[in-house]
Amino acid sequence: MLKIDTHAHILPRDWPNLTAKYGNDRFPVMTHSDGRHRIYKDGKFFREVWDSAFDPQTRIDDYARFGVDVQVISTVPVLFSYWAPGYQALELHRHLNDHMAQICQDFPRHYAGIGTVPLQAPELAVRELERCIDELGLSGVQIGSHCNAWNLDAPELFPFFEAAADLGAAILVHPWDMMGTDSMPKYWMPWLVGMPAEQSRAGCCLAFGGVLERLPKLRVMLAHGGGSFPWSIGRIEHGFRMRPDLVATDNPRNPREYLKRLYFDSCVHDERALRYLLDVTGVDRVMLGTDYPFPLGEQEPGSGIEALGLDDADRARLFHGTALEWLGLPLQRFNQGTPERP
Repeated sequence: MLKIDTHAHILPRDWPNLTAKYGNDRFPVMTHSDGRHRIYKDGKFFREVWDSAFDPQTRIDDYARFGVDVQVISTVPVLFSYWAPGYQALELHRHLNDHMAQICQDFPRHYAGIGTVPLQAPELAVRELERCIDELGLSGVQIGSHCNAWNLDAPELFPFFEAAADLGAAILVHPWDMMGTDSMPKYWMPWLVGMPAEQSRAGCCLAFGGVLERLPKLRVMLAHGGGSFPWSIGRIEHGFRMRPDLVATDNPRNPREYLKRLYFDSCVHDERALRYLLDVTGVDRVMLGTDYPFPLGEQEPGSGIEALGLDDADRARLFHGTALEWLGLPLQRFNQGTPERP
């Protein structure tokens, strides 16, 4: 059975050193020494990565152990650089998108690409989105759960979403710049608590702000199983009913309905949680996603879905059917009988 991982991050081995060019050490840089690959940001160590973060064949071989055929690759959110002037961030985004498109061209059976755009400059973001779709052949773009002071319902961002709907581009919303980073720095809590909350913020803004209502063709996936959004939908819906004067100010539709409009990956790390997600959204809104190759990802890709003991039709939907619908791609795109490019 074809298996497509819709949530798999990738980096180039090297990218432009914008810290040196613009004199700002907030831009991430990567160094290679003693066989180790380290990312630095804000003038200090941020994360170490391994060959699986950037070597296409290493990733293919690693995935093959679990019977996963295709990775939908997206950049690592630390590279969004939404804080930077738009033209500076665009320089980085274009490099990342060109790199991703080349991997998809070189390994068409194993990769589809989700690009990145400087969301802090919506006009530039729209132009780079158009380039991703029309020139590079990518399937969409990844964006953050918010952009600086803008939540995803910000009027400034609506032209971007409108362009994505017109282009048929898939949108992957990924948490970044997690809330609570300063107030709860211990115990890795920004990743354990802030990250799910970021996705709930994004889901609420897309629903309450009327973005999904105004753009019914927009295809949005919330990574990490939607964070806490699906699990707090009861409270969210209750607030909508009890205080419409505060909650339903921009959209009168019940927010629960958007669980059937959004897409979600399966990266929830708990069999019971995944069953609940399927129950409230439907099997046709959920797809395999692992957060590869990072520690918080599913370490045995596809194991969460396999543990549910579903019938073949539901397994096929979760492993590739929903992904192909979200990406807007035909099954033949990943025909395993097609020779790989040299």
